[in-house]
Amino acid sequence: MQDKPVIMIVDDDPNIAQLVQLYLQKDGFDTVIYGRGDEALSAFKQNPPALMVLDIMLPGMDGWQVCRAVRQISQIPIIMLTAKDETFDKVLGLELGADDYVTKPFEGKELAARVKAVLRRSASGESEKDMLSFPGLTVSLEKYEVYYQGKIVEMPPKELELLYFLASHQNRVFTREQLLEQVWGFDFFGDSRTVDVHIKRLREKLPGCESLGWSLRTVWSVGYKFEVK
Repeated sequence: MQDKPVIMIVDDDPNIAQLVQLYLQKDGFDTVIYGRGDEALSAFKQNPPALMVLDIMLPGMDGWQVCRAVRQISQIPIIMLTAKDETFDKVLGLELGADDYVTKPFEGKELAARVKAVLRRSASGESEKDMLSFPGLTVSLEKYEVYYQGKIVEMPPKELELLYFLASHQNRVFTREQLLEQVWGFDFFGDSRTVDVHIKRLREKLPGCESLGWSLRTVWSVGYKFEVK
């Protein structure tokens, strides 16, 4: 029998942690709960889970610090759990490498659906055998690697998947909502800043690409495209 995926729940509110645990176990996941950020990080290093549900406000280490530390050693999916509904918090979490966020109060079924969607996207990406090549650029979904001008470029999974999706549909314009649906695979409630943050980070990691004959271009009032001249 195949082992169930283990989800690490990191929240110092036991009521919330147990609620999340209840819904995830109902959907067939195993769970572990930690109430401190530093303890969760230590446990993560010893036995990494399939996915982490991570609260922001934590004793020991806050969620931002835990997310940053995890991203230095692993690309496992992270869903941030926050009581704040501020754009700054959402964007910061995404910039640190989180795959999604859920704002308190939330429905347990919604969070469970987000967990399954993120894991599904991660698994489907790993099973792809495709590779795209352009002048100075190679994107491999099989190895989850990006090479730019002969050097490997470190990218969280969602950045790589967004780059691959756009590059595999060169010169076609996609709205932010279409990209959220195709790359993230779930309803992101219209927060298009997610796409903007990832495009910004991709551009920073691919400087001077215009001189190679391709670029990540903004189509004002519409969205983005991978333009090949």
